[in-house]
Amino acid sequence: MRILPRDEHIISRANISENALKVLYRLNQAGHEAYLVGGGVRDLLLGKVPKDFDVATSATPDEVKDLFRNCRLIGRRFRLAHIRFGREIIEVATFRAHHDSDDDGDGDQSENGMILRDNVYGTRDQDAVRRDFTVNCLYYDVRDFSVIDFASGVDDLNARLIRVMGDPVTRYREDPVRILRAARFAAKLDFDVEDETRDAIDETAAGLEDIPAARLFEEVLKLFMTGHALASFEWLRELDVFRFLFPATDHLIDEDERALALIEAALRSTDTRIAEGKPVTPAFLLAAILW
Repeated sequence: MRILPRDEHIISRANISENALKVLYRLNQAGHEAYLVGGGVRDLLLGKVPKDFDVATSATPDEVKDLFRNCRLIGRRFRLAHIRFGREIIEVATFRAHHDSDDDGDGDQSENGMILRDNVYGTRDQDAVRRDFTVNCLYYDVRDFSVIDFASGVDDLNARLIRVMGDPVTRYREDPVRILRAARFAAKLDFDVEDETRDAIDETAAGLEDIPAARLFEEVLKLFMTGHALASFEWLRELDVFRFLFPATDHLIDEDERALALIEAALRSTDTRIAEGKPVTPAFLLAAILW
């Protein structure tokens, strides 16, 4: 673990959502640990404007709900608190622990290691090693303005690398959607995928067939509807996992180059519209991909 004091990083409270700061302050004042975590910290360190701000805390979901009247608890597999401020939602997650540390938590794994229910609560340090990628294992402490880097995430940011936390095979088996997230982050950040993180995909990608269609659809929206659709598609093809999302289309692309040209044109058009602030719809992309 490495702690970067305020004078060793570029994050300023001026660039953090006022509502996220309110959540952090109130949780701290109530005696709970609370940190800005994940993509928000990563993007701030890269000099980008985060789309969302997420908080990790020692408070349980029910304790969070007791502190915020504008809070709604969601999810069964992964219990979360959503605190709404107008159109902005601050997502608050309780620190998670490994399932083998479960005393009275609510966790469940399949025989092949996939996490089916993940409500085993723990400490900040236990939560850190449960994060998906090193560049997302970064915690901002509003109490002293420091950044806590648990896994050389800052080094990987500087090297522009997506690297899985821990053993990639184990982590992909716990949640195969992490494979799609690796492709999405590589596309979004214009990073490369670290060799071991990439190599483990061949062995574990079939686990995507066991993910519910509704959850895969959510990931497709994140891949293709957030401004980096063409790059995401290229990474999905590079990692040979596009076939788990659109098997018929993947087969056709290998047979007819016109299919590839149509999809690339549709994805490029979507990226352009998002960059120009114009509305987009998944119906258009799905029509092109399934044409």
